[in-house]
Amino acid sequence: MTKLYSLFFWSCCVTAVSSVTISDIQGPAWKSPLNGQTVQGLTGIVTAKGSDGFYLAGERSKDVRVSNGLFVFSSAAAILNSVAVGDAISLNGRVAEFRSASRPNDLSITELEAPSNITILSKNNAVQPVILGKDRSPPTRLFSALDTGKDGFLSVPNNSSRIESVNATLEPTKYGMDFWESLEAQLVTIRKPTATAFQNNFGEFWVYGDWKVTGKNARGGISITFGPGGIPDGNPETVIIGPPLDGTKNPQTAVGIGLSDITGIVTYRFGFFYVLPLTAPTVVSVPSAAIPPVENMSPKSAHIPAVASHIGNLLQTPDIMFVQEIQDNSGPTDDGTVSANATLTALVDAIAAVSNVRYQFATVDPVNNQDGGQPGGNIRTAFLYRPEKLSLVSGSPVGGALDVTKVTGSLLRPKLSFNPGRIDPLNPAWNATRKPLVAHWRTASGADLFTVNLHLSSKGGSSSTQGDARPPVNSPIDARTAQVTSVATFVKALLAKNPLANIVVAGDFNEFLQTRSVYKPLTSLLTDIDEVAGIPEVERYSYVFDQNSQQLDHALVSLAIRLRGAEFQHVHVNNWSPSLSARISDHDPSAGRIRLC
Repeated sequence: MTKLYSLFFWSCCVTAVSSVTISDIQGPAWKSPLNGQTVQGLTGIVTAKGSDGFYLAGERSKDVRVSNGLFVFSSAAAILNSVAVGDAISLNGRVAEFRSASRPNDLSITELEAPSNITILSKNNAVQPVILGKDRSPPTRLFSALDTGKDGFLSVPNNSSRIESVNATLEPTKYGMDFWESLEAQLVTIRKPTATAFQNNFGEFWVYGDWKVTGKNARGGISITFGPGGIPDGNPETVIIGPPLDGTKNPQTAVGIGLSDITGIVTYRFGFFYVLPLTAPTVVSVPSAAIPPVENMSPKSAHIPAVASHIGNLLQTPDIMFVQEIQDNSGPTDDGTVSANATLTALVDAIAAVSNVRYQFATVDPVNNQDGGQPGGNIRTAFLYRPEKLSLVSGSPVGGALDVTKVTGSLLRPKLSFNPGRIDPLNPAWNATRKPLVAHWRTASGADLFTVNLHLSSKGGSSSTQGDARPPVNSPIDARTAQVTSVATFVKALLAKNPLANIVVAGDFNEFLQTRSVYKPLTSLLTDIDEVAGIPEVERYSYVFDQNSQQLDHALVSLAIRLRGAEFQHVHVNNWSPSLSARISDHDPSAGRIRLC
């Protein structure tokens, strides 16, 4: 394996240290106190082998901050073939902290390089793994002591400090990252592991074991919640299961799948702590594949496109839908097309085929290649609505891509200058991002409703939750904050005209509500519909990524709607799929019922 180093300087004279242990090399902090020194006569038992080295175990330390495991790096066949699992050996080598130059936000790995003078002291020795959940258990809730701020790992500003620059003494009973670091290169066993998500493209997946967890939902996943003191809980008690060291293949996973016990080596790679299993686990339990439709309604069965089937059979053809990521008529072809009427008509036709309900749609076409997403695709938000239930209020023209929609009308009777229209499209906060779509509706009984459909800037450029930067980089959080502020300003103008206006702001916010600094301008005016409907906090998710069941899609409602009460349900048609390939989207739809009069 080719290795790239960030930067290390070696003097021509290297100090050799003898009579040291693996625990001496690891030390109680993030980086080795012997970094850069050559050690002689180091002893340990080989616990596992990989393609680029092997792992050693020394005598266990009574100090839980100190690991007794060590990775010995060498891809030389002669070195790898000279030792076997169970060998007690002595060797010389140079202590190093390795971090790839291409991944500057990764933590470094303490390892022994340039191994030499390997001597077999005895063979067929056994090393007892640390039984996680019995011998030691990972703490919940907090990742790092450096995640300062009331929003914990989601606090702003982020990237304020670096773990390895501070190099603090580990606190493994309090912080999740410290816990996994204190087990670096050690052999561990995870009893009764449960998968929290689908496997990634490399066959890796997240689990928790037979230990205390927080945020556990009914499916068996782990949801982001608020912990003690209102600090967001990102579930650091979970860990990734990496590729098995014996070359076997991990099984496919999904949320809530139970697996056989996993024994493997704790390591760090690609921004996260891993356990590399000695051999692949097997699936021992699978949750039900049945997806409940919206409560109190009967689904129908038909062979139609999957999305239309979800809308017709699971969402039960709601009166109005907020949809995102609608591409233009030519799809990803970058030919200047911006209209999406053919795309939306195809969806409307498919829904009608399964449900006998024919929707109409409302949207505003963007300027070509100015709203982000796939180049040429011109994704946008749109409303689908049932014309027999509600209609766009007449009297205002349809807005253009750059037309600024203003709140007009009289006291208690607000209107829009464009309907539908775009909110604040000239604000730099919306550069290369979908502009919010606003519409004014009237029901058949005469009640008014204002809706805002959002798709905020994606999290591209963010760092991992277990990276060096603390709090983790949340990109572009400044843009999303400004976007929410832009929408809040518009909502405030509506409420100034009518404090009891019916308003729903919904869509893909690309941000957790636990990042309170982003939402503060809007949550001071509106209320999360999950809260209004009394949805348990652990069941508030519509997206599964890494270790967490999480919610990027939200619906916020005005005081008038909150006072009348609401019903709401996340329909996990995608994230309860039996496999990654069975999903048609990485987001789940949600459905609600509100009273307007």
